Amino acid sequence: MNRDVIITCAITGAADTLSKHPGLPVTPRQVADACIESARAGAAIVHVHVRDPETGKGSRDPALFRQTVEMIRESGVDVIINLTAGMGGDFVPGDDNPAIGGPGTDLIGPLERLAHVEDLLPEICSLDCGSMNFGGGNTVYVNTAACLQTMARRCLELGVKPELEVFELGQIRLARYMIDQGLVESPPIFQVCLGFAWGAGADTRSMLAMVDALPSDAHWFSFGPGSLQMAMATQAVLLGGNLRVGLEDNLYLSKGVLASNGQLVEKAAHIVDQLGGRVLSPAEARVKLGLKPRG
Repeated sequence: MNRDVIITCAITGAADTLSKHPGLPVTPRQVADACIESARAGAAIVHVHVRDPETGKGSRDPALFRQTVEMIRESGVDVIINLTAGMGGDFVPGDDNPAIGGPGTDLIGPLERLAHVEDLLPEICSLDCGSMNFGGGNTVYVNTAACLQTMARRCLELGVKPELEVFELGQIRLARYMIDQGLVESPPIFQVCLGFAWGAGADTRSMLAMVDALPSDAHWFSFGPGSLQMAMATQAVLLGGNLRVGLEDNLYLSKGVLASNGQLVEKAAHIVDQLGGRVLSPAEARVKLGLKPRG
């Protein structure tokens, strides 16, 4: 069991969840306020997506990231910022010609996917370690090995620690290859993402199999979606890891009761306390993870 637990809060994500939760953070001000709320509730790290204020859909606009991050930093609340670098990898084969992207395609180059990271220099950015099918539709999330190596190399040059998001065992193999190539500094940070189609399941055996495949010096977090969020958070702590909660992955505090990010963090912190552990502050988390503080 891990008795010194780091909590990450994933604030809003990019999925079409606004119709299900009218309080989902959308504008830069709302996302920043949710980050501050989460930090005050006990989250050492906030995982940040931004959304188009007009449509509510996920966005990769660097200006929206800048507004959001500046508000967090100007608040005076200490929290580790983890910016997503996952946007820009969606490919939907066209109906007439599957070689050409159809509606919903948003596919850009690896360095463009890091434009906001290069601009803002957070302490962490996410790096999704492989391509995969998401859901039952026709969307493929594209992360080729060459693309990931380019992104990892640029993160290394910028001094930004990548959070290696892994959804199945093959992605861990690719992440370990990049570590062996010197593209990711030790100790690495892994986010074990469970319960998404079509990756590893959100269950104890899947989590254990994934964790057993990680490098011995890895710091790791894990989470599951929806009603499994708190169960997987608890399981992560029991297996020696850290946890992630937040509205990106789960909208509810309990059955039928919509949550805020702060409430989900408070609930996770209570679980850690009941298990006999303690929640680390951002300063303690920086030391444990070997991060380089930013302004």
